[in-house]
Amino acid sequence: MGESAGAGANEQMKWVVAAAQSDTSAELAQALGIPETVARLLVSRGFETIDAAQAYLHPALSQLHDPYAMLGMRESVARLRQALEKREPVLIYGDYDVDGTVATVLLKTAMERAAAAIGSASGSGAKADVRYHIPHRIRDGYGMQDARIEEAAAEGVRLVVSVDTGIREFAAAAEAKRLGLDLIVTDHHLPEGPEGVPEAVAVLNPNQPGCGYPYKDLCGAGVVFKLAQALLESTARDDAERVRVREKTLPSFLKLLAIATIADAVPLTGENRTIAAMGLVELRKPSQAGLRALMDLAQIDTARPISATDVGFRLAPRINAAGRMDIASDVVEMFLTRDADYARALAEKLHRLNDERRATEAEALRTIEAQMEAMEECAPACFVLDDADGRKAWHRGVIGILASRVVDRSGKPAVVVTHEDGIAYGSGRSVRGFHLLNALTAAHEQGAEPLLTRFGGHAYAVGFSMRSDRVSDLRERLVRLAAIAQGQQEPTEDLNCDAEVRLGELTADFLTALEQLGPFGHGNAEPVFMSRGVRLTAPPRVIKERHLRLAVEDVADGVRFAGIAWSRRTDWAALAHAEGWERGDLMDLAYRLRRNWHPDFGGWELEIVGIRSAAIRDE
Repeated sequence: MGESAGAGANEQMKWVVAAAQSDTSAELAQALGIPETVARLLVSRGFETIDAAQAYLHPALSQLHDPYAMLGMRESVARLRQALEKREPVLIYGDYDVDGTVATVLLKTAMERAAAAIGSASGSGAKADVRYHIPHRIRDGYGMQDARIEEAAAEGVRLVVSVDTGIREFAAAAEAKRLGLDLIVTDHHLPEGPEGVPEAVAVLNPNQPGCGYPYKDLCGAGVVFKLAQALLESTARDDAERVRVREKTLPSFLKLLAIATIADAVPLTGENRTIAAMGLVELRKPSQAGLRALMDLAQIDTARPISATDVGFRLAPRINAAGRMDIASDVVEMFLTRDADYARALAEKLHRLNDERRATEAEALRTIEAQMEAMEECAPACFVLDDADGRKAWHRGVIGILASRVVDRSGKPAVVVTHEDGIAYGSGRSVRGFHLLNALTAAHEQGAEPLLTRFGGHAYAVGFSMRSDRVSDLRERLVRLAAIAQGQQEPTEDLNCDAEVRLGELTADFLTALEQLGPFGHGNAEPVFMSRGVRLTAPPRVIKERHLRLAVEDVADGVRFAGIAWSRRTDWAALAHAEGWERGDLMDLAYRLRRNWHPDFGGWELEIVGIRSAAIRDE
């Protein structure tokens, strides 16, 4: 997960080691009982005191912030309680991705539990009337639709709560008010400039103006979790019951919340890292039948630690497949049902849809790679690729993934667009240093008339729609803005490594301590290590024509490791052939550490991101 640092590293790059030994790292190592190199990594991440490092290494519920620090929380809890006490029908308006579907599940579950507690306290046996709507990606598109708001009013709904959407839905908010519906907006996306936020009973979004919540990077489900926490604690009759809510109930929410947090690629820092770390532990005890079935199909073994990579590359794609290829409400049903057979059937459907998604993505990716190869000699600062060549249209459900693939291959921001009946639908992904939503906003506002009909997102991911005949204008403007942004930055060909180590230092204690720095992802990048002058113990072996497998040993103590170099931006197999690498050669390696769980030949391996001859030295 996270940045693909060094994916294109070759012998012309300068290798830079960020973390050096210091008095602070030595003191931390001694106080915490961890290897000094791991202490260096803590210092380089800003954890320089014993207390800060201890908190980082040992995430706990006590590190979560008070939900009432979020603007609008008291009003939201009061209105939800009113709805539950009066048995008013409530509609949760979600979104079709992992974040939106999980947020829907969390809020519905919290409201039903709160209603049960309220009913028990009053003796009324009150039950919540909580409905939900997940839009269809193709038919409805992103965001709240006026037609569904009208239907809700006709059905007798009195309160609508948006999750992972709504912060820019001024028209939908106005429609709700016209129809006499109360609205609570819960979202994490950036508000729309000077217009502020929609009119509502309350808006929960740490990024809205005037909100003093200390952590701004929660995903949509994270914002809902804070609301769920406040709502459930409000039903506690005494301090002992409130403690039970915090220590027993809230951890059960964290397993799904961790999935949403990791899948939505929000920074794994601060509160998000606490949520992800604790949630990954809770995932080893899946209680929902649907979650158990999905983890089984994804071949996630609960007998061993579950990583962010397991979630990001195994669980999340299967959950997302419903919204990309079919009906995302199946995800909500799968997580909520208590019928094990029905849950298994829904999980198997998601599994099949993910296979379809992969095939659809692969077909489109071949066309995209051909387009990129045609631009190789004059590659733009930002790729804006579309299916307007008359061939098969790209599925709207996979264009976000395709944009991510382009970023992985090129290291540049990318927008992928598909056309349908004169409308262009686009999804974009970005890289560090280029705020894609700001760039899209600037492109939208240039010229005599607005460029886009609908758009939103954040620094690293955006979605939009526009007239097909204006895609060329978008391409020109984004490429120019990206070129300007790149021109303002120092051009770099550095391979940034976190620390230099010998292979002999990679002991069991070192690896155990290293795992405590996770989960890794955006904002908490997985460490890249450098080892100089390791010896090849066998000729490099080519895998699938491009990738390279190496076997190396430390010349000082003979410690051996196996490693693999995946060819993304560098064709390592071609480079090995050109340079004539062979057994006995001394190499410098840059790598991440990977744990292979295979029962027969498992163990720690190197995921190599940089290779060069050991004769080369950085100044």
